[in-house]
Amino acid sequence: MPKHSISPTINNMISTEELVDTYPNLYKIDRELHKLVQKIEMLNYINPTNIEQEKRNFFASKYNVNPNFKYKRIDFNAHKLQQALFSQDIDTIQDEETRKFYREVIYDYSGLIQCIESIGKGEKFYFNVLKSFGTPTEKDVQNAQFILHFKDEKFNQEMFPVFNVDEALAYFQEFAKKFDFQYNVKISNKISAAAMVQNNTQTLFLKKNHRFSANQLKVLANHEIGVHMVTTFNGINQPLKIFYNGFPKNVETQEGLAVFSEYMSGCLTLYRLKELAYRVLAADSLRKGFNFCDTFDLLHNQYKLNREESYNISLRAHRGGGFTKDYTYLTGLKKVYTYYKRQKDLNTLLTGKVNIGNADLINTWKEKGIIGDNPHRNFAFDTNNNESETIDFILENLK
Repeated sequence: MPKHSISPTINNMISTEELVDTYPNLYKIDRELHKLVQKIEMLNYINPTNIEQEKRNFFASKYNVNPNFKYKRIDFNAHKLQQALFSQDIDTIQDEETRKFYREVIYDYSGLIQCIESIGKGEKFYFNVLKSFGTPTEKDVQNAQFILHFKDEKFNQEMFPVFNVDEALAYFQEFAKKFDFQYNVKISNKISAAAMVQNNTQTLFLKKNHRFSANQLKVLANHEIGVHMVTTFNGINQPLKIFYNGFPKNVETQEGLAVFSEYMSGCLTLYRLKELAYRVLAADSLRKGFNFCDTFDLLHNQYKLNREESYNISLRAHRGGGFTKDYTYLTGLKKVYTYYKRQKDLNTLLTGKVNIGNADLINTWKEKGIIGDNPHRNFAFDTNNNESETIDFILENLK
């Protein structure tokens, strides 16, 4: 990656020394948690290490034998980490709202540890995931079906997958020049998505052997860099490290923001919304007790989705033993779209890995000088470049 200059300093914020003096317990607990949670990144462990081999086996079996996925071993002591989390003296934080927030942080990270240590253990993992991520509601399923009722758009030139991973890498390097931060780009055959940001190493992974369309490159650039990288680097720059490590239940907001970035940059298509709708149905199939073959059959034979996409969406839902996270892209998009329509400040949501439900707390901390302005912004949020009336109609009418 090309080198970029050092991030600008944050304004309107008390110094770290003043923060330690004024809010000593808050600062101490936040730093302790920062040390503890470095290893708790679900995406480091949830993607199978044998994706391509199992895909070949599944197709060779004529879709009749469930894949047998293998996973990376966890490299931390889950029990000791749980003990250290719950040994934090949260009650010493004086402000009631902040104290309540950090208590939620402890429970949320405890839940994520339970998820990570049960990856590959079937129902045990799935039930832990339900506590941390939830499952689609009937309303979510209806929203997905509403999207799928729309007639497919004509397949235009931008949708053809013609770019290889090296060409994609060059595209992302060029896109990165808009931003004043430095990150790594690596090619991997061990991710389930076409691209993925790893927060704790500031790395963008691209899927080896994937063919990208021009539209997908724009989507991924505005999604992965415009939001996930921007919130990573904004979080790094805040004195409270919880902005970098992640608020409780932040995934829905982060993925909603990232898809909303696709919308604002004018590259969110009906095809993409349908992909997110299929993910909701795949996550919902777990609740019904579907195995991998059942979910694949639902997508490929009932909804007539091609076998590659059916496999990838089924993989995303069944990895680990049943990972429901994917339904939150659509629910998060609706929440962020509503937030935007109410003319609220999107920059609040770009402060780090935050949850839209904590927007008022973030603004309170900012007023007190505990946190500062964002050094980085998402340029896609400057202007609404969506030109699709269908997309607007869908977003307006999601329940």
